[in-house]
Amino acid sequence: MGFKRKKGDGDGEEMESDGRGKPSFNGGGQRHVILPSMIKNKDKRSKVYAKQKHEKKLEKQKKIRERDAAEKRALELGEEPPQKQIPKTIENTRESDETVCRPDDEELFADIDADEFNPVLRREVTPKILITTCRFNSTRGPAFISELLSVIPNSHYQKRGTYDLKKIVEYATKKDFTSLIVVHTNRREPDALLIIGLPNGPTAHFKLSNLVLRKDIKNHGNPTSHEPELVLNNFTTRLGNRVGRFFQSLFPPDPNFRGRRVVTFHNQRDFIFFRHHRYIFDTKEIKPSDKGKDGVAQERVKPRLQECGPRFTLKLVTLQHGTFDTKGGEFEWVHKPEMDTSRRRFFL
Repeated sequence: MGFKRKKGDGDGEEMESDGRGKPSFNGGGQRHVILPSMIKNKDKRSKVYAKQKHEKKLEKQKKIRERDAAEKRALELGEEPPQKQIPKTIENTRESDETVCRPDDEELFADIDADEFNPVLRREVTPKILITTCRFNSTRGPAFISELLSVIPNSHYQKRGTYDLKKIVEYATKKDFTSLIVVHTNRREPDALLIIGLPNGPTAHFKLSNLVLRKDIKNHGNPTSHEPELVLNNFTTRLGNRVGRFFQSLFPPDPNFRGRRVVTFHNQRDFIFFRHHRYIFDTKEIKPSDKGKDGVAQERVKPRLQECGPRFTLKLVTLQHGTFDTKGGEFEWVHKPEMDTSRRRFFL
């Protein structure tokens, strides 16, 4: 792409393109950058963009070759290879937080030994979960609850009816339930989960989004009745540790590995992603050219994951001491809009 522009009365100053969409003045020493988005002609714009992209790719490949050559040279000389650069992400550049759990924090371990989840996690009490809905249920609510019943062992569903939530808490406590889950719906769509620990709390309110039921997941599997393994990822602060133990108290502490079921709560930037999988072991025969010395074809086992559903995302809104109480309840943590001062500030 070549174009020239002469200024005024023959001052001899010309602007030439360098072929990458970055023209410069030859005479006056000034430089003006022209981006592909500034070129109106579609064909020229696409050519300049493709050329810039190709040059960036070549430059990246050159850096990779130089880095590999430096590592190889260092190994031959018996020196330490140059340290690999770690890309900066929002997670590893998060703001420092005093509440991040440390392995030598004695106060944290003392709080864990005295919290409300201890009887369940120490196997003194078997988890027993009651699931109900809000007063105005929706069409997707029952389908979501039926899948929760298949995910959480020893869980039971009770119709809400016109009962007040405090009455349901009293009923569940008398029937020796350890937790109560209330599925809230809005405009025929589940939009919140209220999880209440029994008999002494706490109460956690989560915003629910991106719900995908089992029937809508491509190539989904059907779970068995075995107790699943539980995976909790990235709950690093004291608040995150408390929320993680709350989720842990919903499931039996002894998984049955024969069922090959895995339930995952993955925290990323304070969004908790829920997934439910099962292990699949596929056996494949090795090609004839790769047969063993005795001429017998060998089999190779290849593991993979099959999603069983449901799939959804949770965002913590409030964490309250004790059971549900909107008037006199004391809150441990409440999310407020003014707390979101930075993209790199996380609470879990």
